[in-house]
Amino acid sequence: MAASYISVPRDLTKVKSKVFLNLTKRQIICFIVAALIGVPSFFLIKSMAPVNVAVMSMMVIMMPIFFFAMYEKNGRPLEVYLGHFIEAVFVRPRKRPYKTDNYYSALERSVRAEREVKKIVRSSMEKK
Repeated sequence: MAASYISVPRDLTKVKSKVFLNLTKRQIICFIVAALIGVPSFFLIKSMAPVNVAVMSMMVIMMPIFFFAMYEKNGRPLEVYLGHFIEAVFVRPRKRPYKTDNYYSALERSVRAEREVKKIVRSSMEKK
């Protein structure tokens, strides 16, 4: 009798519950949405163009939805990565200068401000 081993992941938070045919609920929903969009588009395009063009255009329409269903990196789905990309490229400014506010520069500013105040007070006292 041969021993059979089952690999158990060390981090159980990364284990996703499979609902049907070893697919997660997210994947099933995305596949259904892709089918609901892709199949009618196939028949619509088939009425105007040859079958091979209809099949290729159906694939082009359905592929992004499949990517949303299947792609995941570091526990983050595709829409999270797209959100980060859009935020980094379009929303935030390109140049973000490095500025520090350390304790010594704050002290220097306060000393300068005190000197200016004393100078103003002296000049107002001399005018009287």
